[in-house]
Amino acid sequence: MLKPRSTASTQETTLLKTLRSSSVSAFRSWVSVAHKRTQSPVLDVYAPKDQSSVHALGETPSSANSQRATVYREPGRGRTPTIVLGGFVPDACDQVFLMRRMLLAAGDVYYVNYPRSHFSIEAIFAQLDELVTDLNRSQQYPVIFGVSFGAGVLLQWLRARSQTNAPFSTLAGLVLVSPVACLEDVISNTSTKPATLLGRALAPFLNPHRPLTDTNLEKSRLVFKRMFDAGAKNGKALHRLLSTQDVIRLRANVSACIQTITMTGSIERVRALTSMSPLTEGFSPSLPPLSKAPTIILFAENEEAVLDAKSPTRFALEHATRAYFSNGRVEHVVSRTLDNPVQHASLIFHAYDFLDHLQCFYREVRPAKLPIAA
Repeated sequence: MLKPRSTASTQETTLLKTLRSSSVSAFRSWVSVAHKRTQSPVLDVYAPKDQSSVHALGETPSSANSQRATVYREPGRGRTPTIVLGGFVPDACDQVFLMRRMLLAAGDVYYVNYPRSHFSIEAIFAQLDELVTDLNRSQQYPVIFGVSFGAGVLLQWLRARSQTNAPFSTLAGLVLVSPVACLEDVISNTSTKPATLLGRALAPFLNPHRPLTDTNLEKSRLVFKRMFDAGAKNGKALHRLLSTQDVIRLRANVSACIQTITMTGSIERVRALTSMSPLTEGFSPSLPPLSKAPTIILFAENEEAVLDAKSPTRFALEHATRAYFSNGRVEHVVSRTLDNPVQHASLIFHAYDFLDHLQCFYREVRPAKLPIAA
């Protein structure tokens, strides 16, 4: 004889079924663009009219070109463009691949793909200046969308601009996903051993007493591959969104990105992270915010593989959001299923969990309002 289920158990089961049913229904609705699944993005290399910001760095033309990121433009349908700054890996084009439909509905999308043989944060700052200025000239005001390390680059760009007399830029909004904005975010300065997976990958780059070897670099690449593979456990949801060909292409692109970042490129990316000072350093309530533009800061429910428990960036943004972004808010992205928690910056494998937050935000910034100075 079957025993009746407890009321709590029955309610939990009913809730899960409802969530899963509605998720599948929403998935199918969102992916009704099935005819576009297997179509590759139509991308053009973006070249700003005025490249004086990069040239002002004093680099030779050949050196400046090697430091420059490649910026790709994908034409959208609205008037609010998005500029995407990805993390260490993958490239920006792949980082937000499953967000493209939503982003393109708002406007053109500009993907900032970092060079693999070099990295200069000053060159990225200069390219952001050029791109935003170019868009402003045509009365377009972008959302800048930073992911992980890319959110850290965005924060440092805003801090740098706040300390200069550079002409202000106008922005429609800012998105920061799982921001990593200083070394202390991934490796606590009070611990003798890195507590995070990313911290262990970066540790060999930080030891001044031991030269970095090819073996160290390969081990770090393996860590990044494992972090990507860990997210791949959400394969069923991924296949609902993508064709098999797209899944294969995405995996190949991410693997190629991890494998082809050179020793110099790796060292310079890590050096850029170590050059970033914590948001909490020099903080004063009397200082003006970094931006008045609408801002959303998204943390995943499981940031442990990347963000240290004492991350100063997370502490600052969660406890003093309005001090840094006067029109900002922090939200936490939680999985709809109990067995697959949302991981750090998991815009690929947990796209649907991020989607609600991002759609609400873009609805706020899409209407033609007066732009906000950065």
